[in-house]
Amino acid sequence: MTFDEYQEVASTTARYPGRLQHNPTYPVLGLNGEAGEVAEKLKKLFRDTNWTPGTPIPHDVRDLLIKELGDVLWYLSACCDEIAVTLDEVAHVNIQKLLSRKQRGVIGGSGDNR
Repeated sequence: MTFDEYQEVASTTARYPGRLQHNPTYPVLGLNGEAGEVAEKLKKLFRDTNWTPGTPIPHDVRDLLIKELGDVLWYLSACCDEIAVTLDEVAHVNIQKLLSRKQRGVIGGSGDNR
């Protein structure tokens, strides 16, 4: 499945106030919340087990992370819908930015426009 195919199908499941009215408020807030849930799963793994970074994540937690990351992807897709851009375009622009930074030796620097 391509990003564009995912976005097309995901869009059919979107129901929220202001949908497709160039108002990304709801999906941006949802994106933030779901990203927080990804962080929570990892935090609880770190807190509640003897897991240490750099070792494989247990399969049950990995499965939970996959579901939460899917929710992140859904909200990202909805954000793209609201600003009339495709996930494919976002991915393309991002990889070009990263490759440019890598080529110029500034991938580890700071700032948006390096």
